[in-house]
Amino acid sequence: MNAPRDISLREKLSPYLPSWLSKDRPVVPVVRLQGAIGIGTPFKPALTLASVAGPLEKAFKTKGAKEVALIVNSPGGSAAQAHLIYARIRELAEEHDIGVAAFVEDAAASGGYMIACAADEIVADPASIVGSIGVVSAGFGFDRAIERLSIERRLYTSGENKAILDPFSPEKAEEVERLKDLQREIHELFIALVKERRGKALAEDPDLFTGAFWTGQTGLTLGLVDRLGDVRKTMRERWGDKVELRPMTPKVSLLKRLTGRGGQGAELTSLAAGLAEDAVSTLEARALWARFGL
Repeated sequence: MNAPRDISLREKLSPYLPSWLSKDRPVVPVVRLQGAIGIGTPFKPALTLASVAGPLEKAFKTKGAKEVALIVNSPGGSAAQAHLIYARIRELAEEHDIGVAAFVEDAAASGGYMIACAADEIVADPASIVGSIGVVSAGFGFDRAIERLSIERRLYTSGENKAILDPFSPEKAEEVERLKDLQREIHELFIALVKERRGKALAEDPDLFTGAFWTGQTGLTLGLVDRLGDVRKTMRERWGDKVELRPMTPKVSLLKRLTGRGGQGAELTSLAAGLAEDAVSTLEARALWARFGL
């Protein structure tokens, strides 16, 4: 007859311990990647590598983590920042040998979809927006407006291409072509990345890399996502009802959010400037979301 096993103090206290101290609860760190990429305000920080590096590092270093969940909710933005975030996620996943799942809420479009491709599995809400695999640049031309107002434009440069695509000067065909060359290069990088990560799952659709976008439901048939669902239901199915979804949130002081810096002195001046910047950046971010009817 086997002798009774000694019950440890931890096991005796287990029912009374907080969930993060309980051994029998599988843990899945959750990192939220939200907002327009590279477009931020003092009250709503930009989605950049700098803003998410800490939470990502913390997530992948979580002891005993079963996998890392990314909640992606972004209409896109800066191609460079999207690629930097993508590369960092892949680097951490390989370094810690842990799986990554991305969960699409409202949208994982353009740069947002690039980030989602860093995951081993993409799960989307059926009404979400996915895709938009393309590159876009937008601006305004004010040269006729200042002419009507009798305003003289004075522009001095060293280097013939230094003021390329200046919004207060007439548009030049060669400058537009130079911009399109850059766009083509970035687009090719984006396409190669998606093909590498999604592989044979991608459908043969002529619109796939045209910048078109679809619902998560259609994205599933096109191979842009692997399944439909949400983070809570998926993780409970995978790891049981006791799974703990542990949010990884960056610690940002109220002063830093209000002033955009967090340093000492000039807080009121910085706050006023931050409010003006907030208005402009909000319009830019709003325009990105509006492209997808969101």
